Amino acid sequence: MGTNTSRSNDNAGETVRHRLFREGIRDGIPIALGYLAVSFSLGITARNAGLTAFQGLLASLLNNASAGEYAAFSVIATDAAYWEVAVVTLIANARYILMSCALSQKFAPGSPLAHRFLIGFDVTDELFGIAVSRPGYLEPAYMYGAFSVALPGWAVGTALGVIAGNLLPARVVSALSVALYGMFLAVIIPPAKKSRTVAGLVLISFAASFLCSYAPMLSAVSSGIRTIILTVSISATAAILFPVEKGEEAAGDDA
Repeated sequence: MGTNTSRSNDNAGETVRHRLFREGIRDGIPIALGYLAVSFSLGITARNAGLTAFQGLLASLLNNASAGEYAAFSVIATDAAYWEVAVVTLIANARYILMSCALSQKFAPGSPLAHRFLIGFDVTDELFGIAVSRPGYLEPAYMYGAFSVALPGWAVGTALGVIAGNLLPARVVSALSVALYGMFLAVIIPPAKKSRTVAGLVLISFAASFLCSYAPMLSAVSSGIRTIILTVSISATAAILFPVEKGEEAAGDDA
């Protein structure tokens, strides 16, 4: 009798996991379609850095992050050292560490550590959004369902971008390369419109990047090191001079 009850509970649990997995796929499909379009432009950048379609596919499978990959491809194009690529990618993706920590609090107490690590592997802004918006504890099966479509969409889009870059005329490739900058503008303009501080920091970043490329000492170092110096110095200075209070942060989230 006890064995039958145990089997019934196992079957019920498996049915729930299958349902959650399908829900994750359902919610992940729109994200995957968006990733496919955005990562196509990223693939053009990867192609300009000398990567093959397979290398672009593998890079996006292991690093599902537009800013991080763009930074990595940019310094790869300048023949930067491996450590520069690693540090630039780490800095660009640092916010995902905080997202992963926040997401780990959504798990039920006693959840296996392996699930926490696996879900932390593919935390993006969009996937984080659908995860935190679900009521109750976060079930790994749901996130795995979303990952199963979102991550391939990102990786395939990058590979297609590399392939298109190899087939299309140079003028078309040059035009497509601008599309990724449009995505970054879409990222920075909304917060810049809401906050004068953010808008000022964006302008300072543009100006500092331009000036450092001609500065006597900094112009001699690689673009990867310059990016690291500027990112760390500007973000640290902004955090010290313009700290975000909890009340302000909550108001920004509500907006």
